[in-house]
Amino acid sequence: MKSVDVNGKQYRLPEELNLFQQELYIHLIDWKWAHISKEPGISHGQEFDAILSESIVNNGPSPLLYEGIVEILDEHRKKNPFRIHQHFYHMASSQAANINLFLPILNHTAVNSILRKIKPDFASLAKEELDNGYCIEYWGGKFLGVDGNTGLLGDKSKISGTDSDIAIAYHNHDGELCLWLIEHKLTEKEFTDCGGFKSENRKKIPNYDCSKSFADILKNKSLCYYHGKNKFLYWDVTDQHQSFFINHNSHTACPFRGGMNQLWRNQLLALAIEKQERYKHVFFFVVKHQGNTSLDKTLTAYSDLVNKNKKFGVFTSAALLRAAEKYSDSQLDDWINWYKDLYKVS
Repeated sequence: MKSVDVNGKQYRLPEELNLFQQELYIHLIDWKWAHISKEPGISHGQEFDAILSESIVNNGPSPLLYEGIVEILDEHRKKNPFRIHQHFYHMASSQAANINLFLPILNHTAVNSILRKIKPDFASLAKEELDNGYCIEYWGGKFLGVDGNTGLLGDKSKISGTDSDIAIAYHNHDGELCLWLIEHKLTEKEFTDCGGFKSENRKKIPNYDCSKSFADILKNKSLCYYHGKNKFLYWDVTDQHQSFFINHNSHTACPFRGGMNQLWRNQLLALAIEKQERYKHVFFFVVKHQGNTSLDKTLTAYSDLVNKNKKFGVFTSAALLRAAEKYSDSQLDDWINWYKDLYKVS
């Protein structure tokens, strides 16, 4: 923990924040102090100003949620009891920001017109699918008939595994049923990297060799710790869709050791779902805060790896809000102003 003085105010912050993170943290703390409480939260025995205090957490719905979606979220969790993240009660919670960004739109009459501005093939929300057309923290589950097992990638458990922050089912302009998986990032510096690569157990066993290329690993999948030790299906699904990662030759070692690991796994989930043939087309996109440029290097590298395949895309929360602003609606305007104020979206 570090203490930072800004205009005579002291902020208790995590160490090693970059400039964007520190600026947004301070803004979020100011918002917390103005609208919620000045009482700090506790993490690992230390006080942090960006965390909600236990007394706030235990006193009803989270004040980080937009008031208009609290009941909607409660109903959704009855049908889809997804896991609340450990840092959900942190002002910089990406999970809370994701819910605040999408639920007001998905439950508004202008949903089709708004989402079409971001995804032009979007004709109409498929309300007969998932829960009224969407699912938070989606990995397949009961909605795809794979509930109670380890999922399509073999890595799902109660506390971990590949999932999408939100999935949206829709009909395209040809009447085809499609699925749109979206990963949301707020202040994160990087996407989740490879746990197998970092594992001390992997380093003890020379058979697991992350220095080998994409092609080498496909020839011998047991070179990957995730495959050989964990029995995850990442490389099996990759093998079935080799052409998707068409520019893998530009990487001399495994491309998925760093931040591209999370993008790869989410893309594999999309490809595996598409193979089930319930959805004609399955897409994976990333939505991020417009000020968070730390992710851009990995996003560019991944886009190059897949040769800018249209099944992958990136947009910003600001772009989605601009799409919603096209509709002069007091309900939308109240939410847009609230979201912009909380998350410092220009």
